Amino acid sequence: MDTCNRSFLLSLAFLMLLFDNIGTNAVFGYSGNHDQIETMVEEVLDHSPHFGTTQSMYDMQHLEDDDWKMVETKGNQFIVNGQPFYVNGFNTYWLMVLAADQSTRGKVSEVFQQASSVGLTVCRTWAFNDGQWRALQKSPSVYDEEVFKALDFVVNEAKKYKIRLILSLVNNWDAYGGKAQYVKWGKAAGLNVTSDDEFFSHPTLRSYYKAHVKAVLNRVNTLTNVTYKDDPTVFAWELMNEPRCTSDSSGDTLQSWIAEMAVYVKSLDAKHLVEIGLEGFYGPSAPARAQFNPNSYATQVGTDFIRNHQALGVDFASVHIYADSWISQTISDAHLQFTTSWMEAHIEDAEKYLGMPVIFSEFGVSAKDPGYNSSFRDALISTVYKTVLNSTKKGGSGAGSLLWQLFPDGMDSMDDGYAIVLAKSPSTSKLISLHSSRLAILNSMCSWNCHWGCRKKNALETILYHDL
Repeated sequence: MDTCNRSFLLSLAFLMLLFDNIGTNAVFGYSGNHDQIETMVEEVLDHSPHFGTTQSMYDMQHLEDDDWKMVETKGNQFIVNGQPFYVNGFNTYWLMVLAADQSTRGKVSEVFQQASSVGLTVCRTWAFNDGQWRALQKSPSVYDEEVFKALDFVVNEAKKYKIRLILSLVNNWDAYGGKAQYVKWGKAAGLNVTSDDEFFSHPTLRSYYKAHVKAVLNRVNTLTNVTYKDDPTVFAWELMNEPRCTSDSSGDTLQSWIAEMAVYVKSLDAKHLVEIGLEGFYGPSAPARAQFNPNSYATQVGTDFIRNHQALGVDFASVHIYADSWISQTISDAHLQFTTSWMEAHIEDAEKYLGMPVIFSEFGVSAKDPGYNSSFRDALISTVYKTVLNSTKKGGSGAGSLLWQLFPDGMDSMDDGYAIVLAKSPSTSKLISLHSSRLAILNSMCSWNCHWGCRKKNALETILYHDL
């Protein structure tokens, strides 16, 4: 069976399971005849002996192992094996560190299993830990092999659950070392550096970072014998988590660093996608867009969403969403209004100026916020998901989102307030599952070309977008 038909059948089978489990109305707000929709699904399933409606999503995905190909871009969309690929994913930053200890390694498998069970397909995590507890890089270009083996385990385990990884290569913040640790290493080596922002400008510190990039990309996985830069499990390389250079609000320093490092990553690995890791703040190159920034300070942190993403070698845009950090910690509907306008502005710019996909690669709300409740969290997640789907409906650049952050049970000590434990969050779990099903259908429909009949395709589109 060709890939297009098999992928579409997979989506329909999953859709039928959802109908059986929670009903058509609950899935998409669709008021059509349930029997008619079920008959339509069964007609298509009858064309293939490969799928039974009792199979789980995870079991069916195993049938597509031969199609585990690199993610690419085509215009403003992601594609895999020639088919559109919309992202519903999550962040879990600590995977490598917990995998380094056999007593906690099971938590890595647990979070992947739970993510897979609700259809999440992409995970963003750290491929760095610089000079800290359980450091990957103990000093410049000196690595702890056991921690590197832990990252090998993370990559291998992700593939088992058909989850792709966005691997971030350094932190802007002090956690896990970050640019501050590189500056400390520079000082220890006798460099005259006084600011953490010199990470972006000092030639020696740039060389330290490049050496780390090279070490990670050229790493041969000890479990699979596949070099990271050849592994389709890697969705993309992220240059830095939330880069900021507050010492140069013009943005020139950070722009120079991005331009150099994006091209450098591509020189080592032309196969994988590259993204920057930005929060999405507008800067001096687009003063008219500053109105969408959450506050005036956002224009002064040295980042510039449009200009930064125009650098050669950058394949897609990244944006974060934290209304509770940027606007007001107290929960209010203003957070939802900001989320919508913030997303729509970046989707528009990705289409108009960049011609690339955009992923909202961190979003969430803290349970520690005044006025927080799980209903508001669900409302925020629904807002993000709906805005992405509104973009896909028009063939726009909105390509997906990544929750911050998914946790297994029993890790309360590491919870920053944003953790989502699916087992304890049934309504949130259902929201995620339903969005995953929509995107799975969308990924197949976009390349369907009426192979099974335009009437059926149009009916599915009605279901998919009915309540938007």
